[in-house]
Amino acid sequence: MSQTSRLAMPPPLSLYIHIPWCVKKCPYCDFNSHEHKEAQNFTDLESMYVDALIKDLEISLPKIWGRKIHSIFFGGGTPSLFSGKAIQKILSQVRALTPILYDAEITLEANPGTIDTNHFEGYKDAGVTRVSLGIQSFNNTHLKALGRIHDSSEAKKGIEIAMRHFDEVNLDLMYALPQQTLDEAIDDAKTATSFNTQHLSFYHLTIEPNTFFFKHPPKLPLDDESAVMQETIEDILSQHGYEHYETSAFAKPKSQCQHNLNYWQFGDYLGIGAGAHSKLTFHDKMIRESRYKNPKQYMEHIKMQNMIESETIIHENDLVFEFMMNHLRLINGFSIQSFEEKTGLNISSINKELKTAIDKKLITKDHEMIKPTLLGQRFLNDLLSIFLK
Repeated sequence: MSQTSRLAMPPPLSLYIHIPWCVKKCPYCDFNSHEHKEAQNFTDLESMYVDALIKDLEISLPKIWGRKIHSIFFGGGTPSLFSGKAIQKILSQVRALTPILYDAEITLEANPGTIDTNHFEGYKDAGVTRVSLGIQSFNNTHLKALGRIHDSSEAKKGIEIAMRHFDEVNLDLMYALPQQTLDEAIDDAKTATSFNTQHLSFYHLTIEPNTFFFKHPPKLPLDDESAVMQETIEDILSQHGYEHYETSAFAKPKSQCQHNLNYWQFGDYLGIGAGAHSKLTFHDKMIRESRYKNPKQYMEHIKMQNMIESETIIHENDLVFEFMMNHLRLINGFSIQSFEEKTGLNISSINKELKTAIDKKLITKDHEMIKPTLLGQRFLNDLLSIFLK
């Protein structure tokens, strides 16, 4: 990828930390998550895994040497299964081994069915600044259909506990759920906005391969019905002061998720933990790598210092699509300068593709910015396919 040798400097760097266990695997989930059966031994499992994470970071240091970490994100699985003491140990070692921006956003995902006040106090003491709660719905029928371990009352209680401990709280919800009506989707949106948290994420339920729903498809709303749900939810959130800044993300002023923004702006990230992915930029290449998915296998490979299962170089033919796949999720698009700085390519190299997207009314372009139109936002996959070589 010779073109990228022109990159003046690498983009901002984030750290992703994967906690692979959950209480119960949801039927729609295609993330690397594993039900923990040995509840009585979970403390020992937690301790072994924390040690593996720290070793993973130590082994990875040469790849990010001297670079500051802009944000940290604990994802899963269910990170809130881990104790405050475990999160404290991980973050203490991250601080000891790497330079972190003084105001770095540190997010932890939590399941309302696993919220413990003592855990939350421990997370805050450890330095977590932001919590993201996997609510999915406030409707008990839909929660049951989605295989969630919490009910509506636990979801609401979890939000209240999170807001008592953290200034920045995100709620994750979904729409176009099995047999969901428009009124039910509206109720979820109105209930979510009533808590006035700083950030909301509303995802369209998609059926992914290797999930229970893929093997046993539920009855979902028609495309036209889900489109109306999406538009209505966006209107409700806008009326309550939430800015729609990414395909599925809405934030109050100055409360955008900095970690996810770095993904969408084609920044770098080091992922540690079972199945974690990384994207790293060097002076002569850009790579993606992934770690072994199975937690036991991952921990065994950590001992041998070869936890990377696959590593690939992002070649020039894939670079444009990779950039667009992230940046075009942002409602405000990207600057031409950003494209050239982060790819090492001149914007003229994609003039043909840009013209096609403009002619189809999927993007707008001026001398500084390229933005997806509302049509481009609605048909993002069609837009992205233009840049796929």
